[in-house]
Amino acid sequence: MSTLKVNEIFYSIQGESTRAGLPCVFIRLTGCHLRCGYCDTEYAFHEGTRKTIDDIITEAEKSAPGCDLYEVTGGEPLLQPNVHQLMTRLCDLNKTVLIETSGACDISPCDPRVIRIMDLKSPGSGEVDRNHWPNIDQLTQQDEVKLVLCSRQDYQWARTIIHEHRLADRVCAVLVSAVHETPPGKDLPGATGLSLHDLTQWILEDHLPVRVQTQLHKLIWDPNARGV
Repeated sequence: MSTLKVNEIFYSIQGESTRAGLPCVFIRLTGCHLRCGYCDTEYAFHEGTRKTIDDIITEAEKSAPGCDLYEVTGGEPLLQPNVHQLMTRLCDLNKTVLIETSGACDISPCDPRVIRIMDLKSPGSGEVDRNHWPNIDQLTQQDEVKLVLCSRQDYQWARTIIHEHRLADRVCAVLVSAVHETPPGKDLPGATGLSLHDLTQWILEDHLPVRVQTQLHKLIWDPNARGV
């Protein structure tokens, strides 16, 4: 029977993406092969319980009867091959299914009904060399690209990538956010915060075709809270 290692399943609102503010069921899988300095889900690197796909779906549906928006996240959810069975099952149940992935794993096996929110890693993340660039050609108009930026240098890098790969023409939205100040963790170096005001000014000056976003859930709940 197919299983996945699950960190948590919870009902909350979308804090990011073009669906920010909408109620959503989150299925967070365990494990990640990246170590971005600003990661806010370090607890998902190792913590989790193995569950069958049937049990995952039952628990998720019980958490929010009637909710049709689901996000599979991590960690890096694409590290577990059985995630594709889970997402296809959810699509078959007429759920709108999002996956948030680092972009360091091949996104092409995803069910075409799944909306991929691909997080391209900037130099400031410490993991820019792990980006799987062939993913760019797999993106469609239903997908979204996310860029978390740590500095002016990160912004200039992102501006080049957006123009060179014509990202705004490829996807539904290019989402740009400023990293929050992050203290060092057990496995992570931490990060210095970037001013959202400064980032927004740079975007306006350059007429960059992107959507500025922040993490809405961190404005509603404690920034370190889990299950939100």
